[in-house]
Amino acid sequence: MKLGRNETCWCGSGRKYKSCHMAFDEKIEHYMLTYPHAEEPPRSIIKTPAQIEGIRKAGEINSMVLDSVAEMIGEGVSTQEIDDLVAKRTANLGGICACLGYQGYPKNVCTSIDDVVCHGIPDPKRILQSGDIINVDCTTIVDGFYGDASRMFLIGEVSEEKKKLVQVTKECLDEAVGIAKPWTTLGDFGYAINKRAKENGYSVVVEIGGHGVGVEFHEEPWVPHIGEPGTGMLLVPGMTITIEPMINMGTSDVYCDEDDGWTIYTDDGEPSAQWEYTLVITETGNEILSR
Repeated sequence: MKLGRNETCWCGSGRKYKSCHMAFDEKIEHYMLTYPHAEEPPRSIIKTPAQIEGIRKAGEINSMVLDSVAEMIGEGVSTQEIDDLVAKRTANLGGICACLGYQGYPKNVCTSIDDVVCHGIPDPKRILQSGDIINVDCTTIVDGFYGDASRMFLIGEVSEEKKKLVQVTKECLDEAVGIAKPWTTLGDFGYAINKRAKENGYSVVVEIGGHGVGVEFHEEPWVPHIGEPGTGMLLVPGMTITIEPMINMGTSDVYCDEDDGWTIYTDDGEPSAQWEYTLVITETGNEILSR
């Protein structure tokens, strides 16, 4: 139901609608006409300045945890040691590991090696070896807010083919970040990610994508890494999302481990890479909150 000019704004500020978000809503209406195939963002996912500051703090601590991983990771390290470090460092920084216990997930962080696309479970028996590529995906809760990011790490002597996959995946993410700005759509950067991946002979995982984040671990919208310009949800200031393309060296097909119910593998056994940022859409572009 459309608010009257003098009614209280939907954002919770207590201000009259006409002096708060009326012009904002009119702009959304304009762009929904410009992009007839786009999806209108629900107002519930648009964050207040105070919420954004909380997410920024969580994101900063999450990045610090990943910095600590970068300092210790290497050949001979077990993925369980990575998990132990994440748990200790997060607690020392005043955060909570969001992964632990989330829908039954048994560890503090996800460690995905080579043909594991995502959600790899740390294991004391899995020792990193020269030639491995590994994604470490970390989410931190601070004062009820969430920061989420993942990084790729090259272990020892890595093949040129794997190095290129990791580099192109990072380029896909960076290109998407350069496109994500207010009054564009999710499909705009999804198209760019898919285009760059295909140009390099790779494929984009379709079934798994990014997501809204900040007040909850996973919020609207779902963020696909393929798409067409002018489609998907309209991006507006105050939205907080992750962009986290998963790029496969082979086909895009994946499957879930039936035994643990979490680990996602490439169907053809070829390597996969992923990078992830949390970002907020601003009035003029975006700000990376965790990387």
